[in-house]
Amino acid sequence: MNGSLSNTETQRPHILIIYTGGTIGMIENAESGALEPFNFDHLIDNVPKIKRLDYDIDNFQFEVPLDSSAMTPDHWVQIVKVIEDNYDAYDGFVVLHGTDTMAYTASALSFMLENLRKPVVITGSQLPIGEVRTDGEENLITALQVAAEKDTDGSPMVQEVAILFEDYLWRGNRATKHSSDNFNAFKSSHYPRLAKVGLGIRYRKSVMWRSEGNEPLRTHYSFDNHVMYLDLFPGISEAVVRHQLAAPGLKGVVMKTFGSGNGPTSGWFLEALKEAVDRGLVIVNVSQCDNGIVNPTRYLSGNVLTKAGVISGHDLTSEAAITKLMFLFGQGLTPEQVKTEMEKPIAGEMD
Repeated sequence: MNGSLSNTETQRPHILIIYTGGTIGMIENAESGALEPFNFDHLIDNVPKIKRLDYDIDNFQFEVPLDSSAMTPDHWVQIVKVIEDNYDAYDGFVVLHGTDTMAYTASALSFMLENLRKPVVITGSQLPIGEVRTDGEENLITALQVAAEKDTDGSPMVQEVAILFEDYLWRGNRATKHSSDNFNAFKSSHYPRLAKVGLGIRYRKSVMWRSEGNEPLRTHYSFDNHVMYLDLFPGISEAVVRHQLAAPGLKGVVMKTFGSGNGPTSGWFLEALKEAVDRGLVIVNVSQCDNGIVNPTRYLSGNVLTKAGVISGHDLTSEAAITKLMFLFGQGLTPEQVKTEMEKPIAGEMD
């Protein structure tokens, strides 16, 4: 771990930046013009405005910066291990991450960090931090401010895993990437923003997550990746569905359905689902719609899925649904226990 700022005034916010990779951590080589990983040892040289925050900032960098499309549960473990090892030494944590899988990482971390009472703010950018009109500089500075913010009683304002991008702070396990082009790349269709970034940062304390009780941080590191998506479409064939549901070692499926949780009513389709459920497969129903909530009793087609043993994902994002399945199976739960826990919130990921 390298210190990019030093100060003996311990009352200053003490923030740890965890750099995993992604566009935000790239800077142009002056000689070759190629983008190279940013050296956070020289953070102040490249982002001098950070000095005006008057924070004590340290950084931890992945040995090899990672394109977020290569993110795996092993990398989630690495991030959480850094947070656990440094939890008592810092007021908050800023995770720099590529945008493509940011919502998956945010969801996974929210499940892994039980009893979290400090901010873990994940951010990134659409343009490298070294670009003239980059969004990376502002995202990084704002994420640091959020990680340092205190409530009136002196406790951290944010006590959960959140995504900070451009104008908004979102609950991490409620957000999803909706644009690869706009600076406001993330949104949350089913849960309000935690904060709006403008001339100031306006927090909405009434919607922020607070862990119950006074238990210390408890971390979880086990995932089971024997899961998959089944994305429905008109004309999907019996051979394809049965082939996917029969994948070796498969334990859980997030089935992306139409509208409010509807799917084909063909006899073969329902039979295939019921046979898979009877074998112990956990099938979770989530809507393909960005702003869709599963209501299996609204239409006959949704109701018959429930009768086949498919459970409702309610308003889970697809990223939260798949990572939650991986997490629950990773804890050694039985299929029946996983079904029960999938329909209950762990970290504010569902209503």
